[in-house]
Amino acid sequence: MRYPQGGGLTPQGQAARERARMLAVGGFARGEKNTVIAEELRVSVRSVQRWRRSWREGGRQALRPSGPAKRPKVGDSDFAVLETLLLDGAVARGWADERWTLSRVRVLIGDQWGMSLSIRGVWELLRRQGWSCQQPARRAVERDDAAVAGWVKESWPRAKPPRRRSGHGWSSRTRPLSR
Repeated sequence: MRYPQGGGLTPQGQAARERARMLAVGGFARGEKNTVIAEELRVSVRSVQRWRRSWREGGRQALRPSGPAKRPKVGDSDFAVLETLLLDGAVARGWADERWTLSRVRVLIGDQWGMSLSIRGVWELLRRQGWSCQQPARRAVERDDAAVAGWVKESWPRAKPPRRRSGHGWSSRTRPLSR
């Protein structure tokens, strides 16, 4: 079961799904029909059909979870090398500024290991290893935070319009309140 935001079943959900499959095996052994098993376990008949076919071909072991669908392309040892390259900075790798964008990291992975990852794949790789998305703060060097705080406290309240009073009103702006 996949979700658009990249999640999936939690470990508890995976364990519950495995328990359902193992209960279905008991029903298969007793010769129960797929619809009865599906109603009992509150799953679709199609799922029970797939489970039964796997059970017939490979036994109980065929219904056990086999782990993730595929291993990540960049392993932990490769990521350790990538992390040192990222920490060296983007300028050291030939870019004009120090920003690491996903496309730059993608190019770096392609140059280093000769593999092509999608932008989403690069983001998943970095997120899985604990990296986060950060935007550089664009502030003027001449900025005086104390002066800005004083302006917000003193000048801004005088410049902004006063709040409307709460009270009775009407829905039409062109017709006054009728009594």
